[in-house]
Amino acid sequence: MGSTADRAAGITNEAIGKAKQGIGKAVGNDRLEAEGAAQELKGNAQRAVGDAKAAVKDVANKAADAVNKKL
Repeated sequence: MGSTADRAAGITNEAIGKAKQGIGKAVGNDRLEAEGAAQELKGNAQRAVGDAKAAVKDVANKAADAVNKKL
């Protein structure tokens, strides 16, 4: 996946995880609440991967621009 896709998947998983936690808490379902927490953590990790990919791409683009300016 690209950085944008990773970020989007991460944000989606975070939102679904938060919703599951809230529903689990509201209805007293500990399992659903735990699933929500796990899904939110997964989303955080996916978003971090997307951010890291974007940062690496940005650095590579800046380095390429610097090299091209010297040519």
